[in-house]
Amino acid sequence: MDYSIKNICCIGAGYVGGPSMAVIADKCTNKNINVVDLNKERIDLWNSSNLSNLPIYEPGLKEIIKRRRGKNLFFSTEVKKNIAEADMIFISVNTPTKIKGIGAGEAIDLKWVEASSRQISRYAKGKTIVVEKSTLPVRTAETIKSILNSTITKNKNQSESQEFFILSNPEFLAEGTAINDLENPDRILIGGEDDDAIKALENIYSTWINQDKIIKTDLWSAELSKLIANAFLAQRISSINSISALCEVTGADIKEVANAIGKDTRIGEFFLNSGPGFGGSCFKKDILNLVYICKYYGLYETANYWQNVIEINNWQQKRISNVIINKLFGTVVGKKLSILGFSFKKNTNDTRESPAIKICKNLIEEGAKLNIYDPQVMPKIIERDLNLKESIEFDSSSELGEWKFASSIYESAIDSDALIFLTEWDEFKFINWKKISEKMRDPKWIFDTRSISISKEAQAYGFNIWVIGEGKNLP
Repeated sequence: MDYSIKNICCIGAGYVGGPSMAVIADKCTNKNINVVDLNKERIDLWNSSNLSNLPIYEPGLKEIIKRRRGKNLFFSTEVKKNIAEADMIFISVNTPTKIKGIGAGEAIDLKWVEASSRQISRYAKGKTIVVEKSTLPVRTAETIKSILNSTITKNKNQSESQEFFILSNPEFLAEGTAINDLENPDRILIGGEDDDAIKALENIYSTWINQDKIIKTDLWSAELSKLIANAFLAQRISSINSISALCEVTGADIKEVANAIGKDTRIGEFFLNSGPGFGGSCFKKDILNLVYICKYYGLYETANYWQNVIEINNWQQKRISNVIINKLFGTVVGKKLSILGFSFKKNTNDTRESPAIKICKNLIEEGAKLNIYDPQVMPKIIERDLNLKESIEFDSSSELGEWKFASSIYESAIDSDALIFLTEWDEFKFINWKKISEKMRDPKWIFDTRSISISKEAQAYGFNIWVIGEGKNLP
């Protein structure tokens, strides 16, 4: 087939589709990129004249949108039209974990992938390359192919029959650095069966990516590689977090341990930062799906191994909640606690599976009054994640837990017993300790779950300090 791709359609304007297509549009200005989504509110935000209102916060994203939107990058709800005009279609829809039916709690729900495949089969014309971009279980391409092939017909309005070529092109993005990950990737993985289709996608990426970074495999290896990559990264986080607890009771320092073992080139230095646990849309979901696949094929020992990675993650969040309660004299009923950070990591507004959710829920269940501040997460998102309406004012006569949103670090600290760092936002490293200490109630605490560099000045203003993985107090 012709390698020339002029029109690209991406179904799904979320955390993968939006940034991925923005970068392709920025690097391939001779191609028209249409991002479609049935969520009109989301599309309206992508088209907002105020670039601060984009539905996704990623450093560098709004600058690309400003350069390319309306030129060769378009966002709309016109699914039918843009599928019909596309030479290549990316499927970047949500793939949540099933909540009911066979595989509930473990298997990935493919309803949106199936719906997208049916739309493509209905509206696509001529030869079309269909690219899996969403994180999917192995052999999902077989499902997509089956749907597309079962509906191929000679359309009266088309001069040529439909023909589809399926590729797997999983994303390896870290939120908060997604634009850099797209512009300077470790690798690009393309899985497929048709050499011409693979070459067509390869030509797009080779516009700005060195050829030696483009890996070509079969479909099934590409699909499975994404799940395994996320599983291995999550495993490292759970491993170092399990050791943080050991450091705290033995007098060791997790940062020193991580530095020492990271110097071993067989291990490496990355993903050895202890914290409150992994979050984001993929790690937990992909491991659960890996567990499901292993069980399906009777590999129960393998399934149990990966299940324990998730159990350690859950345990770490519960452990941190218990540390806070125990340090605050065994109870947080009626106490005001300042929660600093709600997104699952800095430089993103994504809260999916954020450790902050479970820790905040635990503290609220214990009767705490939480002042929550995050520079990018809106109150309505926190309300959704906690499944609890925001309080206008705290009811001091009630022993029930509550929360309200604070507009700054300093507002969150008013009459608070503790500052609890749950996200490593850069602004949290530059706090006026004198100013914040005057707003808090004695004895005041800092609980640093992210090993943010706490100034010695904080201790000078009377703070008691607990840092994750430290077996001794700060000097």
